[in-house]
Amino acid sequence: MRVLGIDPGIAIVGFGFIDKIGSKLVPVQYGCITTEAKTPQEERLKQVYESACSLMDRYKPDTVAVEKLFFNRNVTTAFSVGQARGVIILAAAQRGLPVAEYTPLQVKQAIVGYGKAEKRQVQEMVRMFLKLSAIPKPDDVADALAVAICHAHSSVLTNKINEVNRS
Repeated sequence: MRVLGIDPGIAIVGFGFIDKIGSKLVPVQYGCITTEAKTPQEERLKQVYESACSLMDRYKPDTVAVEKLFFNRNVTTAFSVGQARGVIILAAAQRGLPVAEYTPLQVKQAIVGYGKAEKRQVQEMVRMFLKLSAIPKPDDVADALAVAICHAHSSVLTNKINEVNRS
């Protein structure tokens, strides 16, 4: 199973493709989509959308996992991030890909085992799970890989529950 994990944003969209092979998680490709701050919003969304489409067409994920929107103060930023999430989800839907969404708390719980884990703990666990020599940078990339790992773990649990229910 190939999972595309997404940490959405308007300036930086982190992405990470991982393969789940048996109990192993294998990194395929990861990085970020960036847009310039002075570019009009509609152009930035177009860039995010086209880049997401290109990545999905090239790496052919079986499923997409996106971090749910979480914000404390800046409502304007939240709207922009929500719009970026929307165009990414649209790109997945146009390809018939299932989309799962996870809160930051769920991701931390799945990766570290503690929902209020520090960002550095999550990043280190991502590095260890994927046997990487260094923590992926920028932080958005490590976050996207964490979302992908969270989904890979969640889908295993869902499959086990379904097997038990069928018995």
